[in-house]
Amino acid sequence: MKIVVGIPARMGSTRFPGKPLALLAGRPMILHVIEKALAAGIGDVFVATDDARIAAVAEQAGVLACITRADHPNGSNRLAEAVAELDCDIVVNVQGDEPLIDPRAIRAVVEPFRNDAYLPMATLAHPLRAPDDLHDPNVVKLVTNAKGRALYFSRAPIPYPRSGSGSALQHVGLYAYRKEFLLIYPQLTPCEAEQCEQLEQLRVLHHGYDIAVSVGDFHCIGVDTPADLARAEQFIQTS
Repeated sequence: MKIVVGIPARMGSTRFPGKPLALLAGRPMILHVIEKALAAGIGDVFVATDDARIAAVAEQAGVLACITRADHPNGSNRLAEAVAELDCDIVVNVQGDEPLIDPRAIRAVVEPFRNDAYLPMATLAHPLRAPDDLHDPNVVKLVTNAKGRALYFSRAPIPYPRSGSGSALQHVGLYAYRKEFLLIYPQLTPCEAEQCEQLEQLRVLHHGYDIAVSVGDFHCIGVDTPADLARAEQFIQTS
């Protein structure tokens, strides 16, 4: 099973333009992501981007830079273009705004493929840590079935704690795909739930494909805004 780790990155974030090259601990944020992906040690690492400046940082770090079109609606589509000619079986999607991703999480997300030759996609989750996060729309929750497959992802509180208390799972935005499925994904018609929640993985469930969910204690601090970058900087300084 040949695994590659892809990092989709673009400069045109609406909430944080130029985010991949923003400095974190004195170095471009994308460089931190590359180093975490390399530390996982599961396969070759590449960056998929439409920007020559990001590509230059990737090449200086010693990894492949794949220049893609600029009009991709999400990271999965961008990776699909990048891997079309790559020799691989499994593609891990480490988002370019996850500079503190735990390399153990990258290793964990591919494990379900070792026991299921037909699994199309996998992701991660951890138990919700802060009670307020249940009602925070920026924190994506999910529910799974008895086989550890995702039933639904939502920005709303799921399952809803009717009795006033309960447990929930928080989604970790790390994905792995079987290459054949990743190449199909861009052709799948977007669904109403995906557009309503703004969660691309709902398209996969809508079209009847399984997403395996591995649950663990995965520490991730995504960077969506300059305030998130400041929190990541503080985490690095104090850890």
